[in-house]
Amino acid sequence: FGIKRENEAGIKFINQIKKMSSVGKGKGGRGKAAHKAVSRSAKAGLQFPVGRIARFLKQSRYAERIGAGAPVYMAAVLEYLCAEVLELAGNAARDNKKTRIIPRHIQLAIRNDEELNKLMANTTIASGGVLPNIHSALLPKKIKDKEEQFVQLVQGQQTNLNSKKKK
Repeated sequence: FGIKRENEAGIKFINQIKKMSSVGKGKGGRGKAAHKAVSRSAKAGLQFPVGRIARFLKQSRYAERIGAGAPVYMAAVLEYLCAEVLELAGNAARDNKKTRIIPRHIQLAIRNDEELNKLMANTTIASGGVLPNIHSALLPKKIKDKEEQFVQLVQGQQTNLNSKKKK
């Protein structure tokens, strides 16, 4: 009878020690002892690496101190721009009946979008080529009306007939 009480007291003592050793590991030592780390990108719902951007901002010494929100905001902006360019480049690839995006498709996407073209005005994309463009002065003159075209055709036939009669 006395042995049982000593064991119960020992078990309580051991449980108290376990609780003390798990202080600061979550909910007062209850539940799971080790919580899985959640990245700042996951917390913000982003794909771009917030921690890496924070590290680069600090290493580059743009300022003495970098706020906690700055790398999150920057990652969100970069992710948005990337998604926008990739969507337009994917459309350009599909227009060319291709399944892979190549630098040419990225070039076409950027140069055909007014705002992206303004943002990337001084940027050269390797293997991107140029937009297809022929100056209007170099194009042949088009006849506007079908009637005028028909009149010219008839006049041309008459001149051919007159020249044959003279011979």
